[in-house]
Amino acid sequence: MKSYLVGGCVRDKLLGLPQQDRDHVVVGASAEQMEALGYKPVGKDFPVFLHPQTHEEYALARTERKSGHGYRGFTVYAAPDVTLEQDLARRDLTLNAIAEDHDGRLIDPFGGQRDIEAGILRHVSAAFAEDPVRILRLARFVARFGFRVAPETMALCRQMVDQGEVDHLVPERVWQEVAKGLQERRPSPMFRTLRECGALARLLPELAQHFDSAGERALRVLDAVAQAQASLEIRFAVLVSALPSVAAMETLSQRLRAPNDCRDLAVMGWREREAIAAAESLDGAAVLDLLLRCDALRKPARFADLLRVCGALATDGGHDYHPADWLVRRLAAVAAVDGGAIARTCAAPADIPAAVRAARLAAIEQLED
Repeated sequence: MKSYLVGGCVRDKLLGLPQQDRDHVVVGASAEQMEALGYKPVGKDFPVFLHPQTHEEYALARTERKSGHGYRGFTVYAAPDVTLEQDLARRDLTLNAIAEDHDGRLIDPFGGQRDIEAGILRHVSAAFAEDPVRILRLARFVARFGFRVAPETMALCRQMVDQGEVDHLVPERVWQEVAKGLQERRPSPMFRTLRECGALARLLPELAQHFDSAGERALRVLDAVAQAQASLEIRFAVLVSALPSVAAMETLSQRLRAPNDCRDLAVMGWREREAIAAAESLDGAAVLDLLLRCDALRKPARFADLLRVCGALATDGGHDYHPADWLVRRLAAVAAVDGGAIARTCAAPADIPAAVRAARLAAIEQLED
């Protein structure tokens, strides 16, 4: 029985990056032996155990055989006779198919170190084509590491798309990978890679249809807000900003099962960006209506995100967007109005809304810039 570090922790060590989770593969052991040694079983689809002291994951070496469509259609074989090289051979990319033993010696049967040094993402074997999620992961790694895709790997991805394998991905799995890609420091290469292999048109057709100059501009702004550490909601709103209508945004959001916060900010940004850009030319009543439409009093943090989205799109990702500061001051003035106190002065409940609105409007109009 031997164990090895594998996967992302070995890869990131070679890249000089901080190491996250330390995953191990165990060769020459059975599930019964692992439990007898005190390891706690946690795997549902294949044997994975937690170390009794460190709680790091230890998976039995395994092979996988395609048995159906999509990313779940696999038959797993995990037994003491599975070798380390067989386990590494089932992995997606050569840079993820490197193991390290207890002495720090690297086992690299597929040339992962060479590809890391050359900045290349290359599939380990033809088995890459058996799991369509790997296309999304590949595109995400292009964004993360800035590596290029090997020509033969790009050709294989196109073949997978043509054969309809990506059509079996469930929306939740697609969103999981898209969200991870959006949170990279420079997300745009993910979407360009998906477009190049044809997967964008199958998975995110609304984006693919508008991948023109407006779409490219949205990707440039996306990279800018990402480097400024914007939230996922802001990044998603910028990504879909080139779509031609609210309906297209809602269709894409539903296709991805995107969280409501992401969808709502994107839709609001599309609807309100012209009004926000022209805010300083609006009269007080129109400004108040804008704040109320955006629910800025109840959700000031979301309104701040909205202003950041609109500012980024107006300035190609810059930060100097005067309407934002101008509107924030008016929101503060409106928020300072004590609606409860005003209500107590009204003779009838029906008079309250008009009285509160009048006080809010007066607060806006008292401001001078």
